[in-house]
Amino acid sequence: MCLVVGRIATRPVRPHFLKSSKSRHLFTRHVSQSLQNASYSKTLLLPKTSFPLWVNSAQSESLFKKKTCEELYRWQAQNAHGPLFVLLDGPPYANGHLHIGHALNKIMKDIINRYQVSTGHRIHYHPGWDCHGLPIENKALQELKKDALSLPPNVIRAAAKATAEREMKTQQEEFEQFCIMADWSPKTTFRTLDHDYEIRQLQVFQRMVDQGLIYRHYRPVHYSPSSHSALAEAELVYNDDHVSYSVYVTFSLDSQNTIASTALREVLAKEPSASLLVWTTTPWTLTANMGIAIHPELIYSFVRSSVKEDVLVVAKDRLVALEHIIGPHEVIAEIKGADLVGAQFHSVFSPIHPSGSMSAKIIAASHVTSESGSGLVHCAPAHGAEDYLAFRALGLLQGPTDIICHVDDAGKFSRGVAHVVGEDAAQALVGQEVLKGGNKAIIRLLESIGSLVRVQKIKHRYPYDWKTGEPIIVTATSQWFANLDGIKDDALHALKDVQFYPPSSRNRLESFVRSRSEWCISRQRVWGVPIPALYHTPTDTAVLSSQSLTHILRVLSERGVAHWWEGPVEDFLTPELLANFAGGPEAWRKGTDTMDVWFDSGSNWSTLSAPTGERKHRADVCLEGTDQHRGWFQSQLLTSVGVSSGQNAARPVSPYGTLITHGMVLDEAGKKMSKSLGNIVSPMTIIHGGKDKKKEPAYGADVLRLWVATVEYWRDMSIGPTVLAQCAESMRKIRNSARFILGNIGTNIQRTHFVPVEHSELGLAERFVMNELYKLNQTAAEGYANYNFPKVMNSLTNFANITLSSLYFDIRKDCLYANDIQSVERRAVVTTLAKVLDSMTSVMAPVLPYLAEEIHSTLHEGDETVSQLSVFAKKWTPVSIEWSDPHAEQDMASLLRMRSVVLSLLEKARGDKHLKSSLEADVDVILPNDISVQPYLLQLIEREETFLKTLFIVSDAKITDEGSLGAGSFAWSYVSSMDIPDSDLELSIRIRPASSSKCPRCWTYTREEQHDLCPRCEDVVRRLD
Repeated sequence: MCLVVGRIATRPVRPHFLKSSKSRHLFTRHVSQSLQNASYSKTLLLPKTSFPLWVNSAQSESLFKKKTCEELYRWQAQNAHGPLFVLLDGPPYANGHLHIGHALNKIMKDIINRYQVSTGHRIHYHPGWDCHGLPIENKALQELKKDALSLPPNVIRAAAKATAEREMKTQQEEFEQFCIMADWSPKTTFRTLDHDYEIRQLQVFQRMVDQGLIYRHYRPVHYSPSSHSALAEAELVYNDDHVSYSVYVTFSLDSQNTIASTALREVLAKEPSASLLVWTTTPWTLTANMGIAIHPELIYSFVRSSVKEDVLVVAKDRLVALEHIIGPHEVIAEIKGADLVGAQFHSVFSPIHPSGSMSAKIIAASHVTSESGSGLVHCAPAHGAEDYLAFRALGLLQGPTDIICHVDDAGKFSRGVAHVVGEDAAQALVGQEVLKGGNKAIIRLLESIGSLVRVQKIKHRYPYDWKTGEPIIVTATSQWFANLDGIKDDALHALKDVQFYPPSSRNRLESFVRSRSEWCISRQRVWGVPIPALYHTPTDTAVLSSQSLTHILRVLSERGVAHWWEGPVEDFLTPELLANFAGGPEAWRKGTDTMDVWFDSGSNWSTLSAPTGERKHRADVCLEGTDQHRGWFQSQLLTSVGVSSGQNAARPVSPYGTLITHGMVLDEAGKKMSKSLGNIVSPMTIIHGGKDKKKEPAYGADVLRLWVATVEYWRDMSIGPTVLAQCAESMRKIRNSARFILGNIGTNIQRTHFVPVEHSELGLAERFVMNELYKLNQTAAEGYANYNFPKVMNSLTNFANITLSSLYFDIRKDCLYANDIQSVERRAVVTTLAKVLDSMTSVMAPVLPYLAEEIHSTLHEGDETVSQLSVFAKKWTPVSIEWSDPHAEQDMASLLRMRSVVLSLLEKARGDKHLKSSLEADVDVILPNDISVQPYLLQLIEREETFLKTLFIVSDAKITDEGSLGAGSFAWSYVSSMDIPDSDLELSIRIRPASSSKCPRCWTYTREEQHDLCPRCEDVVRRLD
């Protein structure tokens, strides 16, 4: 009969199987041995902790949320005595639920703030919201089921305010679920609709007026028909797939008027019917044509072609490219572009309307090239910035009435177009959207009068309104502008003292600032901060001065900014204005323009105190997405520099000391997220899970935060099920490492009696781990300080997974579980583990606050004085340099090379079914014979001989030499070798069956046959007895 005798064999055996007294004796021995083994297990120091292996994130977060978020912010504001650290919040738009980009942004800010708190700084961080502008106004109108033109402005404002307040409340609730350390009370948050904020913004505006930077002008601007408002460059996005109808049209040269150029007179004497061939991608602007531009240095050809009876004039360099347009042709003359300048031509619509016979002139312009079109450019100063600037430079525009414009504020043709095309043709144009039906109607009109040569569809890059997603136009309107030419140099100079992360983002912001000469700050919206200008109706005079603003701001401060919209105009008129302008109050009206929302959010630097002492900037850090280089980063800089430029000898300083830029979040396939693609990843779903918890598990806030801290945020990043599962696994490993340590270092009460081991008494493994911990601390401190969070978390996860779980925990379990609790070796391990847990918790805390708080709470169970405080109340003190031990690192690296050889041999033996556990083997380290000078590796092996069995996790490891091997034979053995560094020698390593018996307490094969336990366990059990 075969009986299995082992630690787990405790199943009872039925009596009829026992055929003899011998069998009964064997069974009795077996049962008593099993009972004895069970009693031995009670003498082991197995891990014990209340820290769970798995955690319900919702329950865990609810325990620590107040402590580590709102209460922590208030605590540090009162108790932190380190330097002030200010992170200025770029306010999110109060519109809709939070998306994954919001989570990335807010969590990154929180990681920075928490790190600063952990190092003793006092944090100033006031979250805010951007509350004005079109999206909120549109959302309010959608809920009212009305359009803006059908409601009085005060109704729209009230609805928009209610919408903004509701959305802010929703967003705040969602932000709080990201574990954001902040005080969300009104005093420590800001909203751009707050009275105090609006007054402060208007004061910034007044100071820019004082500096002479604000002016009103009638000129072409980016205008959004879908928003009914002018837009700044920062509010545009570009669609590379926009399709336009481009046309080639002809303007007939006027050969009857005086022609200054001899060369042109000679050509026209022979060919009096000549037409200028012009290409444009905006046919609707042809009604506003005021000239044709050529380049004076280009050569222009007069060609006879089958597509037109008249001779055509085109740039010589474009003839080959235009063959598909003009067909076979004959060049009959060539002249320089300079000879065309000043020549007059008739309107393209002259065949159908007498006013079209009024001649315009050809002008010279440097922006004309021979790279596209015909080398002749149609000029409509109302609809093109280059055209406008060219006409201004030539003195052709003296006032707003000099510009021809037939487009209204809805982006439709106005009745004024009849002055160019005549009343009959105008009927097909008036009221048509110029980008839609109006454009097509113009093309049909051009075809009917014989001016159209060719129409083509082209796909090209075109600006869109970033908020409505609709194409914009360029058209002339009266708008308020900030002059940037006067402050641009100061702004660029101020950026020299700013640190950029990543460094490449500096070029992006500087190029945006450098390329701007003015900022259109007025918007034709109802919901926003007013531009408080007064208009004298009889003289069409706009009044916006420091004096008028001083009076107006005093009134608004007392009665609220809404009084501008609701109060009578006489409340804002000063005696001086009434004396200087005729007509009394009835002759005045209040302006209805609102400020660009970038001016709103760009004024929030003014909510911060001016720097004092060694502080140079109001804000230490601003952090936003890369799109803010043309938005908030810029508007903050320009408003701040604008109010202080020229005030004293010192040049203005940037409002921020450091700018951090993050990329956009894409799905796992690298695609932009959109509802139509169904690839949106909601941060709320990541935290709480989806409807199907198997497909969309509830990961909790810490896993979301871990994802934020592991992505290379300075470029576009991906998120999806695979990435999140990997983050959850990393989180589990970090958690399990903490749990293992908590289970082995004893309770809070037990640790009060614990005597740690001095540095000098630590073994090689402990010194190695402490050196790795020191390196982790250095990496983490540097990574956090330089905002390189992936560097921190990669180091932490590698330390937890490789240094701890895969190595140190594995080799030290035997000591922790089986050694005497007071043994120096075990106390050395516990000393090391306690330091590791303390330091690891500090490193992880800024990223994983809930896990850090849970560790802290478990560690100090029973000590309410400590446990009721946040883990962040204890200042992070990095591991001191005394624990830096390069020698231990080098020695361990050498021994780990040996370990790799041993593990390879053990795996072969396991594969051949010679063993199951590595403890069933002994290791012989075989030194070479006749060594004259002992290499360092051999000295190390001899010094650490007693540690080798622990490192290899075998029952014994002995050093021998080739001459001492003897002739003994084993049931099996495996041998391998490795090079000995700095020598030509090799070290042989042999594994073989363990020479002793298995100890039932510690399971190592170190028991002598006649003893119940191995010597170590006998000693421990005896002490317990």
